[in-house]
Formats: sequence, C-alpha cells, structure tokens
Amino acid sequence: MKCSEIIRVIEASYPREAALDFDNVGLLAGRTDREVSRVYIALDATDAVIEEAAAWGADMLITHHPLIFSPLKRVTDEDFVSRRVLKLIQNDISYYAMHTNYDVLGMADLAKRKLGLKDAKVLDVTMEKDGLPEGIGRIGELEKEMTLEECCVYIKHKLNLGSLKVFGDMEKKVKRLAISPGSGKSAVGPALAKGADVLVTGDIGHHDGLDAVEQNLAVIDAGHYGTEYIFIEDMRQFLAEKLPVLEVGTAPVVHPFQVI
Repeated sequence: MKCSEIIRVIEASYPREAALDFDNVGLLAGRTDREVSRVYIALDATDAVIEEAAAWGADMLITHHPLIFSPLKRVTDEDFVSRRVLKLIQNDISYYAMHTNYDVLGMADLAKRKLGLKDAKVLDVTMEKDGLPEGIGRIGELEKEMTLEECCVYIKHKLNLGSLKVFGDMEKKVKRLAISPGSGKSAVGPALAKGADVLVTGDIGHHDGLDAVEQNLAVIDAGHYGTEYIFIEDMRQFLAEKLPVLEVGTAPVVHPFQVI
C-alpha cells in the first residue's frame, strides 16, 4: 500500500492538529507515493536506527521524536542531522514522525494504564476531543498508599527500569500520582495545582527537583527514554490491528545511557 494510505490511517487516530504549536510532525522526508510493505518503528531516528531500518529493508520509518525539529538550511553530508535525511532518501525510506499528537492522544492514556492509575484525569489540558478534555500526562490514584521508596520500586517494575532518580523524602506517603512521559519540567506546575503527591517524568534538573520538593511534591525522574519507549510496542500493535497487511519491525529497547 502507499505511504499516503498509511498516513491517513495513523492520522485518523492521531491527527496532526493535536500536536502542540512548537512541534514538527507528519511526513518529514520521502515520498507519499512510496509503495510500503515493511515499516520500522523506533523512538528516535538515530544513525543506528536508520542503518537498522535500511538493512531490514524498511520502506517506511516511524518515530516518536522528529529528526527534523529546528529548520534545516541545507541538506548535505556536512551535518549529522542532514546526513541522516540523506541516508533515508538514498534508501527510499519515507520518514514519518508522530510526537506531541501521540503524546496527547496515545502516550498519556498508555502511561496511565501501565501504572494502573485509578480515576485518572488529564494532567495538562491542551485540546478537546468529542467535547472531552485531552492533553499531556495523567493524574490519578495509586491502588494503595505507599512510601516514596515503595513507589520507586513500583515504577521500576511497571516500566521495566534498572534505575531512576528521586527527589524527596523516601518515607513520604504518596497516593496521588501524576505521570508526564518525556521531558517533564513543565509538568511540575500542573502536578502541584492538581494535588499530586508525586510526579513521574523525565529530564528533571537539580533546581527543578529541589523546587518541587520545597512545595511538597516528590519527583521520580524515570528518564525521557524510560517513560516513552512504550511508544514502540504500542504503535506496533496499532499497525498490526489497523493494517495487518504490513510487516512491522521494531527497534530494540536500548536505554541511551548507563548508571554506574
């Protein structure tokens, strides 16, 4: 089937209009008329991912994070981003990114289900869909109250993580949990406003974490990748259900750094 037909199916569930204003989503390189039988899914369009997709014989690459975010003034082999674009075009791989539109209409609910949150609501409302609020993250209740230390163990188990970073008193009792996958500095305000005991997110800096704790919000930094790699399997299942004619490959789960 054509790349344009796959895009129509994806955007019926994850329209580009749901993306935040700063974002760059959709077909970012390649041909809409490309005949596609093999689709490769990854979180990021890294050199390794593009090499793997090409070696696997992918006709289309779908990632969560857009490779082209800041404007490109030229596409040559002199810049690492444009080299990747060249590699995609040379291998006739149509490249599609679904970022904050997926965050709003897919990732938030997926994260809620992964963590087993009860009575969950939208953490940061960005739009309405069918008269209901949609947006970034979710906030809800854990099944039972636990200490922050117990919550850390719970999060590591639910997200299959080897490590995480924590700001807060490990004996603090927590029950109301906010989850904002990805980079979550901007989620601190909404989490505080909606009465969260703890925020689970990624990319929390030193001062962000300290300031949150000073306002009685514990923060579990489970990593940008650690909170978003769930996109890969979710999209594999989506395409398997919606477009079973396609052969779908996925990038292996490889965390981008190690803690030693």
